[in-house]
Amino acid sequence: MAFSLVRLSLRHIALGLGLIVLGPNAALLAQSGEPSSTSATRDNPAVLAGKAWLAANKMTDDARFLAALHDLWPTAPGTKEQVFASRELFRSLEFKAVGKTGPDSAELWLFDPDQDGYVIATVKVRADDPEKVAGIRVIPTADLPPGVAAQAPLTEPALIAAVRDRAQVAATAGRFDGAVLIARKGHVLFQHAYGLADRAARKPDTVDTQFRFGSMGKMFTAVAIMQLIEAGKVDPSAPIGRYLPGYANREIATKVTVANLLTHTGGTGDIFGPDFMSHRAELRDPADYVALYQNRGPLFEPGRRIAYSNYGFMLLGRIVETVSGRRYDDYVAQHIWGPAGMHSTGNQPETVVLPRRAVAYTGPTGKLDRADDTLPYRGTPAGGGYSTVGDFARFADALVNGKLMKPATLDALIHGGIKLTDGTFAAYDFGGTIPGKGRFIGHNGGAPGMSGQLVHFLGSGYTLVVLANRDPPAGAGILSFAVHRLPAR
Repeated sequence: MAFSLVRLSLRHIALGLGLIVLGPNAALLAQSGEPSSTSATRDNPAVLAGKAWLAANKMTDDARFLAALHDLWPTAPGTKEQVFASRELFRSLEFKAVGKTGPDSAELWLFDPDQDGYVIATVKVRADDPEKVAGIRVIPTADLPPGVAAQAPLTEPALIAAVRDRAQVAATAGRFDGAVLIARKGHVLFQHAYGLADRAARKPDTVDTQFRFGSMGKMFTAVAIMQLIEAGKVDPSAPIGRYLPGYANREIATKVTVANLLTHTGGTGDIFGPDFMSHRAELRDPADYVALYQNRGPLFEPGRRIAYSNYGFMLLGRIVETVSGRRYDDYVAQHIWGPAGMHSTGNQPETVVLPRRAVAYTGPTGKLDRADDTLPYRGTPAGGGYSTVGDFARFADALVNGKLMKPATLDALIHGGIKLTDGTFAAYDFGGTIPGKGRFIGHNGGAPGMSGQLVHFLGSGYTLVVLANRDPPAGAGILSFAVHRLPAR
């Protein structure tokens, strides 16, 4: 089965040419129905439109590209900059097969060689003019097109050689600046850095470079909450108002539970947007975020569905503070980073000069800018701090070796969750299962100028870490390439 690194829970990124859905364990999403035969779909207008869209994305001349796109999709959303960003993102996609079709729609199986995985593009054309696109949605899938075999596993030496070459090719092409680590049961098999940490100073990335990790920081918040549950200080089924007395919106305070926050089912919304940009310099601690957003009501009845919520993890971080009586950063430093030996990890403000912290670069290859104006004041319980590939490997080791919590507590974190109102199970946001590879713990993170992932497989003991000081999905192809080829254990 294929694996997609691009796993931002239920976050979605609207980029010019439609909606890319990045769901929880998006790699595990299965497609229903049998793909249609090529002969039966050759003249389907949505298939033809989808292929025309792929061809337009490969155009390098900006004027020709915009003219072709406008002719094919007059109502394509997004600014010119977003449209160009979409072309960059979709340019490498290759058509492989046709899936389900309808009179005005079709699913196209597409392979992304840069990310080493498949996506399904659902193309819909206008009923009044079938030669024009009405919309396109692209979703990563773990399934393979009919007749395509899964990648055969490699031996450890062959895997290391292949990953080394893959990362070097991406770096040489200007798509990757960062570091890669592969370990098994605490023993580092491979680690190497590529590209530049500071382009102006021509300072190279190293394996000790501190990269911003985005939402990977949610793992620390989840572990902190589980530690407090283990200590009997937090009840996952309790409403958050028990731990945040005086929380302004009473519906959230009385209905949203700690477990809702851990599963992104509380409807608590995001923290990013106009309000964040207006108050970015003032938002310095979890309490500041809560003060700004606590008057909002839930987006939906808690427990009804999953919707990725950065604010939900900010609330969890604030609960860590009120229950422990300590600042969030101080708590995780003492109870997580210290015991795990993570001496290069932190949430220090961007105003603090850290010689090993990489500059965050945003934009398409060849047009990179510093991402300073988009960064939060400091790392938060929702993410945004900094670390090294080695520190994340040590974090995984500390978790599975009982240094951070009892085995039963880790098991509750791995397998815990809640039932939604429709009866489906929503798991805590702390890993998943990859067909053919087994259960893993970990998380990814992505924002302007930062892209990374930690994956630790509980059965085989393999740990993979990729961190980059570039926009997502800079390291996605490298990590998914490695996962596909992990030795059979």
